[in-house]
Amino acid sequence: MSADLIDGKAFAARLRERVAQAVPAFAAAQGRAPGLAVVLVGEDPASQVYVRSKNKATVDAGMASFEHRLSDTARQEELIALVEQLNADEAVDGILVQLPLPAGIDDKAVIEAIDPDKDVDGFHVISAGRLAVGEDGLVPCTPLGCLMLLKDRLGDLSGLDAVVIGRSNIVGKPMAQLLLAENCTVTIAHSRTRNLPDIVRRADIVIAAVGRAEMVSGDWLKPGATVIDVGINRVGGDDGGKAKLVGDVDFASAAQVGGAITPVPGGVGPMTIAVLLRNTLVAACARAGLPAPEGL
Repeated sequence: MSADLIDGKAFAARLRERVAQAVPAFAAAQGRAPGLAVVLVGEDPASQVYVRSKNKATVDAGMASFEHRLSDTARQEELIALVEQLNADEAVDGILVQLPLPAGIDDKAVIEAIDPDKDVDGFHVISAGRLAVGEDGLVPCTPLGCLMLLKDRLGDLSGLDAVVIGRSNIVGKPMAQLLLAENCTVTIAHSRTRNLPDIVRRADIVIAAVGRAEMVSGDWLKPGATVIDVGINRVGGDDGGKAKLVGDVDFASAAQVGGAITPVPGGVGPMTIAVLLRNTLVAACARAGLPAPEGL
């Protein structure tokens, strides 16, 4: 392997530590810790694991964790009423509704009910608009985590050619906006892009967020490119064997060509919860009229 490994797990641990170090000053000034409310609807096993890990990370950072669970028979009106209650709760600085929601509940309507100033997932249309026009606001956790890893690796990103493979509202589009703000030249590509390997081969930075296991191979890459693999795909296990997690990049071949690459697991994944804690603290400071702590 020639590419350097980008250790997202280690970077995320340092970010969580910086957040935890900044919490006491906020608590001393405001008489309370920053608060994150997480709402889980239904019994989805993966969502339950995510919620548990988010709650633990919040408490470990010295912040207040408010967990709300609704049954999978809950009506949309009931969920939106809970969101509005959390909007009005002064102890709550961030609101996260765990997706996916059960059938019959409109994700978009629920997200739009969240106060944009408490939208720590950065999914609200106002959050997206603020990012698009360059105003301060809360940014989706995964792309912001990717940007932090890139800047830690490369420093100034000005003038670099970046290709984002994937156009979701959660990763692809906000990732492109963040890279534009760093003065990159950005191409958004996707599964229907013609001559995709040729387009990727121009890039100094490749963000793979298309949701297809090991789609991006080493021969797609410019030698020395920095590769951020956002994909999490389970492969194998159908014949009773153990399934394994792989990214959207064929790690073995890409590592022979790229200059640096994130592994799966242990790359982008740990950054998401770390940035969620960062967003909660930043939201708390903004609501209190305080500047965001340095280094976040």
